[in-house]
Amino acid sequence: MLHDEKLSRRTVIASATFVPVTALTSAVLTDAALTAAAQAPKTAALSAQQRQILDAFVDRLVPEDALGPGALEMGAANYIDLALAEALAGEKDAITAGLTGVDTLARKEFDAPFTELPPERKDQVLAALENESRAFFNRIRRLTLEGMFCDPYYGGNKNYAGWDLIRYPGPRLAVGPEDQKMSTPPKPLHQSAYGSNFNRGH
Repeated sequence: MLHDEKLSRRTVIASATFVPVTALTSAVLTDAALTAAAQAPKTAALSAQQRQILDAFVDRLVPEDALGPGALEMGAANYIDLALAEALAGEKDAITAGLTGVDTLARKEFDAPFTELPPERKDQVLAALENESRAFFNRIRRLTLEGMFCDPYYGGNKNYAGWDLIRYPGPRLAVGPEDQKMSTPPKPLHQSAYGSNFNRGH
């Protein structure tokens, strides 16, 4: 029997190990590296069905609320999909198997695909998943947080919504005298560490 546990933006963010600063930005690349990155194909790893399950999963982990857009709107699923095609390719099989397991659990308990369940049923499935497959659940939660707050170059943090949520002004090479006074919040830069044209998948 699935237990009913309320999932919310506040509980997910507060209970997770927060994304380190190194995940928000990165060292500035050379001009040649920037050009190569811009020309590199932006491939995805997941099938359409797998991506739909991931979208629904991420959406219920951190749904939209009064504080702002949810993880899906911030591009977290896009970040995960791109990462599984590149830096996290070694995790692809485990992640896709886990997504299949989410759908199987939904069909078993509610006789419907996970993507077609109402929000409260999806939350019940994810609450059960957290108990039964904690490692997988925590991995998706971690990647979701990375996708919310990463440098937009990596495919998440759409429209810099994640940085705005935590009041991170963005990477900058210098801080002016007015900013150093700390009397007012620094003006958001809204630019990737890789430049203004490196928002992948948006």
